[in-house]
Amino acid sequence: SGFNSIGHMDTMLRGRHHIGHYKEGEEFIQNVFHVLFLLFSGKEKSNLSICWLQYEISKVVQCLQAKNKKKLKAQGRKSKKLAKNLLKAPDNRNHLSLWKLYAYLEWLLGNIDDARKVFDTALCTAGTEGLKSPQLCSLSLLYAQLEAELLESIEGAVMSRAVHILTKLAGSGPYVPYSGQVLSVNVLKARKTYEHALQDYLSKTPVSDQDQKLISDANQLVNLVGCYALFQYLTVGIDAAILIYAQTSEKLEAPGPQTCENTGENFGIQNFPTALEAVTVLHTNLLRFHMKISVYPLNPLREALTEALKRYPSNQSLWRSYIHIQRKSHSASKARRFFDGVTRSANSLEPWLFAIQAEQMRKKLTERVQRADVGEIHSTIPETGLTNRIVALFEHAVQSENGTHCPLLWRMYLNFLV
Repeated sequence: SGFNSIGHMDTMLRGRHHIGHYKEGEEFIQNVFHVLFLLFSGKEKSNLSICWLQYEISKVVQCLQAKNKKKLKAQGRKSKKLAKNLLKAPDNRNHLSLWKLYAYLEWLLGNIDDARKVFDTALCTAGTEGLKSPQLCSLSLLYAQLEAELLESIEGAVMSRAVHILTKLAGSGPYVPYSGQVLSVNVLKARKTYEHALQDYLSKTPVSDQDQKLISDANQLVNLVGCYALFQYLTVGIDAAILIYAQTSEKLEAPGPQTCENTGENFGIQNFPTALEAVTVLHTNLLRFHMKISVYPLNPLREALTEALKRYPSNQSLWRSYIHIQRKSHSASKARRFFDGVTRSANSLEPWLFAIQAEQMRKKLTERVQRADVGEIHSTIPETGLTNRIVALFEHAVQSENGTHCPLLWRMYLNFLV
């Protein structure tokens, strides 16, 4: 066609294939990273290394979604080589965020044992700051979440590797790799430590009002809540975990007790919209996971998602979860009313895009059912109701202020009409 897209557009299907990373576009992006890498030093260089590795991981995830084993193997080799080279740099050797991404990359590629070794090495060298170190909390949370996902049921989870990681994080001693058992005494001590740490965090008001400090405080709070809730979930049960999320959200929603004298605005830990949003995502993800491994009603998750989406209409992770649970219900009217309400009140484009995606999924499902057992012969009664509905959604979406200027939306509309 004479031109190549840079990067990828993973929402479009061309025939049976997803449009992946083009060779020229990929070369361009790699060149940009190589050139920038020579210009930066210190913290900026470390941040760039993180971006680069995240980009490599996104390509591995894409191969996993396309179920292309041959491509995954080749991509895995390239990404691992880059990760090792980045970690060899003297500035990055003790950079926990990079170690975390490298371990996650190994885990995605299916090398669970190698990933565990990387995680354990990073934790052993990280020192004994425990809950006071944001990077250490973040690393332990990811490790524990990945380990928890391997569990088949919640029974006996107290003795699992995930609990060991979270217990060691709350303890003050150096990290020791998992040996197959967790002492009950350590679990009790860890629970007390988490409880006190969270209370301290929620009751304090930051002294400095520097943005960077507030951002790192917000991240630290989210990691702490995530670790504590997962710990409670594995050692006590789902209700104990939900209680922590509820208490934290309540506290974060409350207006701050103090106001800045000069601006009259609230400041302090209570004013973290980003922290509240991240805690909500953790909460819904845990509910989804619990429903996967045990019998649990759908309503708590549905309610949590609808409440969260009214507040954060542009959060893609929450919309994905919402569409995922709506696919299981046979009645579309409830979801349609909800989408309609959110698109009317929100300015962001995400509600429109996900409303369209939900209807397209429904159309695909209906067509699949109608064509069952007759091969590729199209059914005599075409499904026009859904088609008209999708076209109407597109029409409304492209008339909205943000929609008019969104190339993706126009491409999806053209693609659908074709």
